[in-house]
Amino acid sequence: MPRSRRAHAARRGGRGARSSAKAESQASDDEAASEVLSHCSSASESTSVAEEGAGSDAVDEQAQQEEVEDKLKECIDNVTDKSTRTRQLALESLRLAFSSKTLFDFLLERRLTLTDSLEKCLKKGKGEEQSLAASVLTLLCLQMGSGPEGEEVFRSLKPLLISILTDSSASPVARQSCAMALGMCCYIAAADVEDLVSCLACLEGIFGTSCPEESSSVPTHHSPLLQTLHCNALQSWSLLLTICPSSQIKKILDNHLLKLPLLLSSDNVNLRIVAGETIALLFELAHELEEEFFYEDMDLLCTKLKALATDSNKYRAKTDRRKQRSIFRDVLHFIENGECHEETIKFGLECMYVDSWVRRRMYNAFKEVLGSGVRHHLQNNELLREIFDLGPPLVLDAAAIKASKISRFEKHLYNSAAFKARTKARSRVRDKRADVL
Repeated sequence: MPRSRRAHAARRGGRGARSSAKAESQASDDEAASEVLSHCSSASESTSVAEEGAGSDAVDEQAQQEEVEDKLKECIDNVTDKSTRTRQLALESLRLAFSSKTLFDFLLERRLTLTDSLEKCLKKGKGEEQSLAASVLTLLCLQMGSGPEGEEVFRSLKPLLISILTDSSASPVARQSCAMALGMCCYIAAADVEDLVSCLACLEGIFGTSCPEESSSVPTHHSPLLQTLHCNALQSWSLLLTICPSSQIKKILDNHLLKLPLLLSSDNVNLRIVAGETIALLFELAHELEEEFFYEDMDLLCTKLKALATDSNKYRAKTDRRKQRSIFRDVLHFIENGECHEETIKFGLECMYVDSWVRRRMYNAFKEVLGSGVRHHLQNNELLREIFDLGPPLVLDAAAIKASKISRFEKHLYNSAAFKARTKARSRVRDKRADVL
């Protein structure tokens, strides 16, 4: 199923001398945590220099690559260290490295060792260590892809992720990361429909507690940490919707198009936003199944969406209001007109169009996991390129890379011209306003 499922998703688209010593130790720890990433960055820089410069730089590039791998091997060994601090630093370094580079060949022969180490961190660690371990697990699965290697990683740790996620006594931070890890790893490497259905049910059991009881119209109040957990669970659940078979989508539409609008009344802005985006996603999937799909409570739903799209309540933070209005304008426009806001993602010499709620959920999920490394993976990770229909990674020669770069002087000229054009346009608008007044 992994390959056919993936193709299906692609189509859908931290007194006195003592405190001083402690501060120095903390600083050195922070430096250690980012050491692997800095080596990865320097290796990347040397790669571009090698492409532009002399052949002798290839030797330096090989040396840099070997240095990066030595650092990664050390980090993998440190994941099982006796010191909690050392383990956390190693996990953070691995997280940074895995999100910024594609390391399939390096990790292929080390995945079982690393999986066993992550299992120990999830079982015996607490809070932050468990959270980091779940994040590294997600990235390991992403590096391995949807083949037997990724499936093996997911299958071995899926029960443990579900155990932590459903344990109300576990750390909320750890549960949040496990919710994201379960959704993403299932999306990448689920072997069959049974795996998918069980993960959907588990995630639904988490965010479902935010829905009001039948006799109430107000969502149950939870602490901010639990609201974040429910938000993560709903995001992962909606990601898995994009790979559900039609028969499963029909059941979900019947059960959730009445429940999810209730979350629009949540006092947590992020939960409201994710609920709105999920509703739009469900409508899109419904129209794919049935072109003339009809929703009975459309008027009530649109009234709620309009209120959120124009919300000006002063008790909400200004940034929250702005973000909410922007998202819900898009949701409302899609529900009423069937048109999705299009976004263009540029990476290297390529670009990708996010023109549906399915592709939007997929892209946002990878961006949340990879951070700033998402563009590198879009360029080089075969899994992402297949999911988003980008084809094989481009092989560019030095001349093409050099030709694609714009000099600082050219950028300055372009920005100056754009500034002048904006100033003229605004001046004309101001003049018209003055005339009216």
